Amino acid sequence: MAQLKSRQAQRIVAATLKAAREASLKPVAVSVYDARGALVAFQAEDGTSLKRGEIAMGKAFGAIALGVTSRVIGAMAVERPHFIAAATHAIGGPLIPAPGGVFIRDAKGALLGAVGVSGDTSDNDEAVACAGVAAAGLVADKGA
Repeated sequence: MAQLKSRQAQRIVAATLKAAREASLKPVAVSVYDARGALVAFQAEDGTSLKRGEIAMGKAFGAIALGVTSRVIGAMAVERPHFIAAATHAIGGPLIPAPGGVFIRDAKGALLGAVGVSGDTSDNDEAVACAGVAAAGLVADKGA
């Protein structure tokens, strides 16, 4: 079974932060979870607002917990808000239904984990998450 390595997670974080600076985004927080839902890497830039780290974690952890990206969870929240409200409590961890939480896959498509970004618009968060995954030589999956 493929497994996300700590050094890969650290590369994703560094590359995501680099992409955020190159795009002149607001300060962001980046979290990386492995496929079993363990936090592997995290960093928040200076100047992020108080809870950006928790939001980044909720985007990635929620994706792993529900098996769909945070963009898909956001669509589900519009269609089935009661389900998402209940799932938030049931998964035993954070869940943020907004783009910015993408799956990390290897070249064969195996799920390695998820990265979550928060700090700018959700679409911008998702874009730099994807850039970070790609820069680490892995495949980003936005789910839509």
